[in-house]
Amino acid sequence: MTEFVNHRGGCHCGAVRYEVEGPSHIIAWDCNCTICRMKGNTYLIVPASKFRLHQGQHSLSLYQFGTRKAKHYFCSTCGVDSFYVPRSNPDGVAVAINCLDKGTVKSVTVKSFDGENWDSAFATSEVYKCSQETYTDTTPKPQATGLAETVSVRST
Repeated sequence: MTEFVNHRGGCHCGAVRYEVEGPSHIIAWDCNCTICRMKGNTYLIVPASKFRLHQGQHSLSLYQFGTRKAKHYFCSTCGVDSFYVPRSNPDGVAVAINCLDKGTVKSVTVKSFDGENWDSAFATSEVYKCSQETYTDTTPKPQATGLAETVSVRST
């Protein structure tokens, strides 16, 4: 049985704060597309219904390119992009695992996504399932290591 917890996180300056319901044993995606490679982020992808933006809606700036399907949000004060709406999961939110507060993550398993060859990678990976409400990853759990047009989020 997968243990779900409420992870909290945000940007460096604290203007953007959110909560995301997700597993304590995280499956994160490391993409090699141009923007992900340059940003160096690894992401936990969840259904949009599991993400709540608590503060910072007006501090967010949007960057889009190429197909304009992905929505890359970043803090207009500190520049940190702690989450975005991915092209692979337009009904989900990808949260940068390094922007999560400490204390709720028990382990992280990283899967690679070949974003340089997006179409073929999307067809053969399970990344698209991550934003589905019923998705349960079956990857064996490692030992604990400690560790729309706008964002479809619910502000609280």
